[in-house]
Amino acid sequence: MSSRGWILFGAVSILWGIPYALIKIALEGGVPPALLALARTSIGALVLLALAQHAGVLGSVRRRLRWLTVYALAEIAVPFPLLAVGERKVSSSFAAILIATAPLLVAVLALRLDADERVSGRRLAGLAGGLLGVVALVGTGIGGNSNLLLGTATVLLVALCYAFAPMVLKRHLSDLDPRATSGVSLAIASLLLSPAAAFDRPSAAPSAHALAALIGLGLFCTAAALALYGALVSEVGPGRALVVTYLNPVVALALAVGILGERPGGGAVAGLALILCGAWFATDGRLPRLARLSTQSRPMRMLHRGALSESGRAMSVPYAVRGT
Repeated sequence: MSSRGWILFGAVSILWGIPYALIKIALEGGVPPALLALARTSIGALVLLALAQHAGVLGSVRRRLRWLTVYALAEIAVPFPLLAVGERKVSSSFAAILIATAPLLVAVLALRLDADERVSGRRLAGLAGGLLGVVALVGTGIGGNSNLLLGTATVLLVALCYAFAPMVLKRHLSDLDPRATSGVSLAIASLLLSPAAAFDRPSAAPSAHALAALIGLGLFCTAAALALYGALVSEVGPGRALVVTYLNPVVALALAVGILGERPGGGAVAGLALILCGAWFATDGRLPRLARLSTQSRPMRMLHRGALSESGRAMSVPYAVRGT
């Protein structure tokens, strides 16, 4: 992989591991969940819409507004505020590990929605191992605390949204420019979140740290991360870019310990290991094969979140790539 590819890969891995800590800082600084989500999406939308307009690709989305709305709901408008609600009750490291279950949930949803992702053999074993990791994480981290249980359920619902949204993207939006898709989706989500944010006002002025966290979430963890991810896919192909999925929770865990002073126990570390191993096998361990394919054709390098097989049929492996 080129030096540029390594730089992009490192940048995206870090940017998509940071949001959990920033969300926690914003919440503790007095920003309510709905307002937090609205501020983040609005900032991201302004930046990406400007980039898409400058590139002349914004008009390509006009006939896809219905599916863009569905995608915006599943990818942004529902999970962004729910993740903030969940992080009011659980630690940022705990939330990051739970989000790592998204590839496992893809396999579950595929039983009804996508035959290409249905599990059998070692993929089924991977799914079982990953779910065992969830049990280990929840069992050691929650105990009988109903408040933590509610936070866990909320974050798992976010992971379910993150598993479903790429299915919509693959089937209905994968041929569009990612800057236009992400920018318009963020704008739609901002409109959908506005009424809730109007009623979810802070009781006092947010702290300076909270406002800085909001700006960081919008500019870096949303707009910049999505733009850099598109460049990463173009540079190295979607197969290698898929590895970002497995590093995000590790980055989030390191930041939670180093910045927020969180101290996840042995159960959390064991749960993370089981979840990541399970996700790897549940997606059939297809990263090396896709990495080789990514060097064979230009269309393979230019596709965002979708891959082409040698016969040109759409493949769904990059479902697992997630940022928050």
